[in-house]
Amino acid sequence: MIVLLPPSETKRAGGDGPPLRLDALGSPQLTELRAALVDELVALAADPDASRRALGLSATQDAEIERNAMLRSAPTAPAINRYTGVLYEALDVDSLRGAAAARAEARLAVGSALFGLLRAADPVPAYRLSATSKLPGQPGLGSRWRAVLEPVLAEIAAAELVVDLRSGSYAALAKIPGAVRVDVVAEHPDGRRASVSHFNKAHKGRLARALATSRSEPDDAAAVAAVARRAGMRVERDGNRLTIVVAGS
Repeated sequence: MIVLLPPSETKRAGGDGPPLRLDALGSPQLTELRAALVDELVALAADPDASRRALGLSATQDAEIERNAMLRSAPTAPAINRYTGVLYEALDVDSLRGAAAARAEARLAVGSALFGLLRAADPVPAYRLSATSKLPGQPGLGSRWRAVLEPVLAEIAAAELVVDLRSGSYAALAKIPGAVRVDVVAEHPDGRRASVSHFNKAHKGRLARALATSRSEPDDAAAVAAVARRAGMRVERDGNRLTIVVAGS
């Protein structure tokens, strides 16, 4: 089983790994596009105004542009430790030890606008590029990634179950046949349901932790739902679509 996470806009600085080596990342089929995007971001960083427009940044976020300028020389860290934010706080991978940590490293992956697909241990620097970014003179990232990333994900999905926790903009970069998708809704006392926005990430992080550390190896949506229920979640299933139901106010 692979649990595919969305990335986060925020990323931890620093790292104790050597500078980026694209040939050290998994899925070498993606190397050519990864290299092109890295080169484009480094070149774009020389023009702060163009960088802000392309990346959706304000002048107070110029440190993100500096990160992109240093993509090929900055230290790296394992992908699963690079990302921060609500989902990754709930996942809390740093607290895992022993067999649970090994299972998490084997099962967790991240969908990335810059690298396409990262396994948990893949060493990457801090960077700024979102799925909705539009680099100057280039097609949208969806059209660039789809042709190369979808075959890689299809090959993975043919061998093992993929639980796709990506947000909509990242899911649009590449489809995954047969993947289990997860929604989060809040159920209010009157029975009314509404989509959950901010806390959606926290509940997906909890689910990712339960799946990443489970001693069982779920091979279909029903088994994924069973793991979630053992972790105390209320889950409904409709085919390969799971809905986590949380209490609304």
